[in-house]
Amino acid sequence: MSTIQIKDKKFALSITDAEIQAAVCKVAEAINRDMSGKDPLFLCVLNGAFMFASDLMKNVNVPCQITFIKLSSYEGLYTTGVVKEIIGLNESVVGRTVVVVEDIVDTGITMERILASLKAKGASEIHVATFLQKPDALQRDIQVDYIAMKIPNDFIVGYGLDYDGYGRNLKDIYTVVAD
Repeated sequence: MSTIQIKDKKFALSITDAEIQAAVCKVAEAINRDMSGKDPLFLCVLNGAFMFASDLMKNVNVPCQITFIKLSSYEGLYTTGVVKEIIGLNESVVGRTVVVVEDIVDTGITMERILASLKAKGASEIHVATFLQKPDALQRDIQVDYIAMKIPNDFIVGYGLDYDGYGRNLKDIYTVVAD
């Protein structure tokens, strides 16, 4: 499918499943190299990062654990600028190496909050792995250690990313088509 409809918007195919999987493997290779001997705790940010985290973990071969948090900052096509914690962190991160697994870093507001929280909770080392980054949208000075792909500042769906809750199940990524 080169064009799809979700609710009131049309989306065009922009990143195929094959391209996605190749990018995930490159991130996993870098993590395997960098996390050797560190026993990292992977922290998946729900809902969007579930597909990336699943594929990433299938390719990470260092001893590790994974846990989940759920935050929300979007309504429809736009970020609200306010980060709401829906499900918080239940595991201790004191003295741990933590790898935050995110679907997309755009403004950086959500990631800034996550990083501050992990530092306050005593994580000894924090790394960020994101599937997508929108450099033109970045509003915060944050360090992203692993980036699978950089994309323009367009609204996208698929591979865990949604439009009003729809489209997360798509294996490819689609970009909104201007009306």
